[in-house]
Amino acid sequence: MAYARSGSAVRWLAGLLLAGLVFVGRARAADDEQGFESLFDGSSLAGWRANENPGSWSVVNGSIVCHGERSHLFYVGADPKKPATFKNFHVKAEVMTKPVANSGFFIHTVFQPDGWPEHGYEVQVNNSQGDPVRTGSIYNVVKNFNPPAKDDTWFILEVIVNGKSVTTIVDGKRIFEFVEPEGTSGKRRLSEGTFALQAHDPGSEVHYRKLRVKRLP
Repeated sequence: MAYARSGSAVRWLAGLLLAGLVFVGRARAADDEQGFESLFDGSSLAGWRANENPGSWSVVNGSIVCHGERSHLFYVGADPKKPATFKNFHVKAEVMTKPVANSGFFIHTVFQPDGWPEHGYEVQVNNSQGDPVRTGSIYNVVKNFNPPAKDDTWFILEVIVNGKSVTTIVDGKRIFEFVEPEGTSGKRRLSEGTFALQAHDPGSEVHYRKLRVKRLP
């Protein structure tokens, strides 16, 4: 009987310890998201504006889906008279690429009615399409040729901009930390602006969900 009571006590303590670990894990996860604001309501494109070929965009099962002719979806925010703008930030998105899909996540950009966005930088989203520049690259700046994620599987893309530094992260692994050279001029540079998603071509389908951003000092 004494052994049985001892065994019960051990199991009780083990259960208490496990519950404590779960609580700590959840608290850390919550802390990790503190200060983040949502960019997507999960059910509509409210706060977003497509330029050419708006039919390339839809919301399906809680995610933004790009599939169709070239188009870019710009985050404009809740007030159309006061476009959203970000300078230093940490942005996160869950992304799923379908096979041979190409897309992009633009930072420090501005709305334009057509064409490839001219302002800011594009973080590549591409795990298997013919273009060898893969997810996590900063297009035409630094190139990653090894896909850090798989098609048909959700992965987390993060971009951190702080001053002249741009860091790209995929599933917790840092892909690049690019420091913009002093004196960089023109439209393709860090300044401030909004985000945009890219529908690259009719053969590409990419899903985005849980887009959120934390402003940094």
